[in-house]
Amino acid sequence: MIFSASVMIEVFTVKRVFVMLLSLGLALNFAACQSSAEKSTSQTGAAASGIDKSSLENTSSPSNTIAQTGFTTAVPEEYKQAAEHQGEVVRLEYDSLDYLRDSTPITKTAYVYLPYGYDKTDSYARYNIVYLMHGWGGHAGEYFEYTPTKNMFDNLIENGDIPPVIIVSATFYNENSSTDFSSSIAEFREFHRDFEENLMPTVEGQFHTYADSTSAEDLKASREHRAFGGFSLGSVTTWLQFCYDYDYIKYFLPMSGSCWYYGTYGDFQTEKNVDFIEQLVKENDLDDRGYFIYHAVGTEDAVKSQTLMQADEMLARGDVFTPEHYVFYQKDGGYHDFEAVQEYLYNALPLFFES
Repeated sequence: MIFSASVMIEVFTVKRVFVMLLSLGLALNFAACQSSAEKSTSQTGAAASGIDKSSLENTSSPSNTIAQTGFTTAVPEEYKQAAEHQGEVVRLEYDSLDYLRDSTPITKTAYVYLPYGYDKTDSYARYNIVYLMHGWGGHAGEYFEYTPTKNMFDNLIENGDIPPVIIVSATFYNENSSTDFSSSIAEFREFHRDFEENLMPTVEGQFHTYADSTSAEDLKASREHRAFGGFSLGSVTTWLQFCYDYDYIKYFLPMSGSCWYYGTYGDFQTEKNVDFIEQLVKENDLDDRGYFIYHAVGTEDAVKSQTLMQADEMLARGDVFTPEHYVFYQKDGGYHDFEAVQEYLYNALPLFFES
């Protein structure tokens, strides 16, 4: 189903202080919700999962991949500064449905980063695309409000670290949503439907991606040029995108969060979720079709234990989740904040969209 869209160009106001305060507040609130079950495993650093620093530094992998486990590299200071050639952020309004309630028609908003040099009249140009999801209480466009992250996207492209790429900052909320924690969980569980039926077809019908059309067949055929990532509850959303939309997406970046296909916060059911992911890989021939997950968390992240538990479980199944398909990286001293998110993006994006 293809819906009409209107694109509104706007100067995107930088709200760095607001976003940093919001991120800190959400991290503290999220940590306060931590169940007694998770607290029992929440220890400092990698030791909480039985993964020590030496094993993270020394895990080997085939020469055409990075090490399967390790620590992230800091973003160079110059990448946080304004690039000479800067991309543009545009606002996109699109028609959708309120899937959580009665499927009534609604209008949603996403923000789209277009790399420097993007020409809407050039029908031959094709761009890889990355969709990013916020965490609890966040909003569309959040990834572009923290100025150093927008600058980093520009510098990664300008310096040739990644090809020019389209980046979409979307939301699982809508005009009828409540942002309390339990309501937020209900919202992101339905997001895959909005993504498949509305957001993806609208964005890729408007901008030049590798999809020849917005039919399901053409969107699936271009999966090698599509990535999805998210932070906190956006990370949980990313795992659900893998579970529902592996046919559309090849690359995944879950940042500080685990899979809740089964269970929920405080009832993580890690083994059952990893069983399901393994089942999807085997039954859908994903080893041969290709998929890549860059899983990340900070060693000081207040809610890191769920991520560490899932990383342990997946790394223990090395015959299934090989380094070509799954890696786990930590930011040493990293917290549950946008500085950590920026570092995960800096490390992961150059690994996506290989020829």
